[in-house]
Amino acid sequence: MPRLRIDLAYDGGGFAGWAAQPGQRTVEGELSAALATILRAPDPIRLTVAGRTDAGVHARGQVAHVEVAPEAFASLPGRSARVPEQAAGERLNAVLPADIVVRSVSVAPPGFDARFAPLWRRYRYRLCDNPAALDPLRRHDTVVLKSPLDVTSMNAAARLLVGLNDFAAFCKRREGASTIRELLAYDWSRDDDGIVVGTVRADAFCHSMVRALVGALVPVGTGRVGIDFPARVLRAGVRDPRVKVMAPHGLSLEEVRYPADAELMARATLTRSVRGPVDR
Repeated sequence: MPRLRIDLAYDGGGFAGWAAQPGQRTVEGELSAALATILRAPDPIRLTVAGRTDAGVHARGQVAHVEVAPEAFASLPGRSARVPEQAAGERLNAVLPADIVVRSVSVAPPGFDARFAPLWRRYRYRLCDNPAALDPLRRHDTVVLKSPLDVTSMNAAARLLVGLNDFAAFCKRREGASTIRELLAYDWSRDDDGIVVGTVRADAFCHSMVRALVGALVPVGTGRVGIDFPARVLRAGVRDPRVKVMAPHGLSLEEVRYPADAELMARATLTRSVRGPVDR
């Protein structure tokens, strides 16, 4: 059965997260149903995703894979001159709701695994510390704060978290899931509109880890705690009540990076052996 790579984006505001849940509208549920429709499958289509985003979290660079019946895939172009991959993307966008867009569909190379093969995932978080300056058209992806933020202090604190660490203090624990992650980059900047933008890049993320990492930096930016506060929380290894898990709508999965095709299988094998269950 061919394995397809699906690159997609979505506005997470109307979803109860990625993962399919009974009675809930989810990204996986909508995409699975759309695939079943275009492939004329009798049962829901099982998907594997790079990052299982929480309720309200957006994505511009999400990646999933799915295995499909060869005959159904080959029949997608119908009488047109399109290749099956192009037909799959166009037909999915025709039946998906407007808050999900499929960027591309491609036949995955051998060893590709959307969940276990990535080298890293990159998330972005948007904060507005001047409510009067907020663009109302961006209110659904930007969190508003009443206190001004010192970006220089936030960057100094963020640098102390970079590296291979046990991020248990910033994760919602799951049975059997490792909390050891390699934080490759964490930085803050102010864009041309005055929005404070955080960029977080790691090999993988635990449940709620990114929003907790942001929550650890906000009190640094407002001056309520010192620059060493997030690093002290990290070393303590337990959740700190002063670290707020920030609102989901400010967060977006921006990019998932994979190794060269020849290295995909080795990367997936390494991830499974070192990390165990990878949640995000």
